Amino acid sequence: MNGQTEHRIALFLDFENLVTNTGISAAGFDLQPSLDRLLEKGKVVFRRAYCDWSRFSEAKARLHEHGVELLDVPPSTRAGKNGADMRLVIDALELCYAREHIDTFVIGSGDSDFCPLAYKLRENGRTVIGLAVKGSTSPLFVKACDEFLYLRPKQARGEKDKGDSVSAEEPARGSRSGHRGKGQGEKGGEREASGGGKSRPKVPEIARSVVKRLLGSAAGPINPSLIKETIVRKEPDFDERDHGFPTFARMLEAMEQEGILKRQQQGRQWYVVTPEAPPARGGHAKRGAATEEDEAEELESYPDPEDLEG
Repeated sequence: MNGQTEHRIALFLDFENLVTNTGISAAGFDLQPSLDRLLEKGKVVFRRAYCDWSRFSEAKARLHEHGVELLDVPPSTRAGKNGADMRLVIDALELCYAREHIDTFVIGSGDSDFCPLAYKLRENGRTVIGLAVKGSTSPLFVKACDEFLYLRPKQARGEKDKGDSVSAEEPARGSRSGHRGKGQGEKGGEREASGGGKSRPKVPEIARSVVKRLLGSAAGPINPSLIKETIVRKEPDFDERDHGFPTFARMLEAMEQEGILKRQQQGRQWYVVTPEAPPARGGHAKRGAATEEDEAEELESYPDPEDLEG
């Protein structure tokens, strides 16, 4: 974990919210990609899903396979509404106060009713990650979280996977149902951009703004992971892939080509500096005359900030 404390993660799923009018069926609900992404951050030590399971029995077996505890919340009103959201809130707060070693809470829902829970957890020093389907998620809840991961219907994910080798990172910071169509075959898109006459991916304005502010106030080189973390704090559901970049390192490369920043290597680590900064001692700045093959090899060794996270 790069010398950092390993995170302890609690996962809470408002299951009915995730499979009702979202394009994801109970039978087709696949938690594995999201779990893979969370396991990159630390250990998922608590897993619980809430709903009236008599309505979604076809999902029970797959959730059990992933070690998810299923809490049954039968209807409490004549209209069939249950109290799953209230039970989830109570359990999350109880866990927050009783288990101080759990530092990250994942709330699987797109409902803005969970905003007060997110605020309270963050007030108590916990990191809050939202998990839902983009088209069915309240923007208020997205802003209430430290980070947001998007689920996508299985069919859309399968279409993307045909031409995109980064599909293993599928929900990572934005596997977005509404955006992945343009991300389909991103590698093919890059080849077209370089030789087929299509425009290159455009660096998002929020990335430009963050880099300029950080470099303007920095007294020395900046770790690229700090840039990614700052962007995500401002825009929790930010994902560079939605802007046409397969990795964050590729986006930094594009920013360097535009003269917004310069990348320097010090030892085995890459850093970001102002375009006017002199070459680092014991390292080297990226050479403009390098061949395409050299650039590809160099970029491959450049650690993506997500790999540096705890």
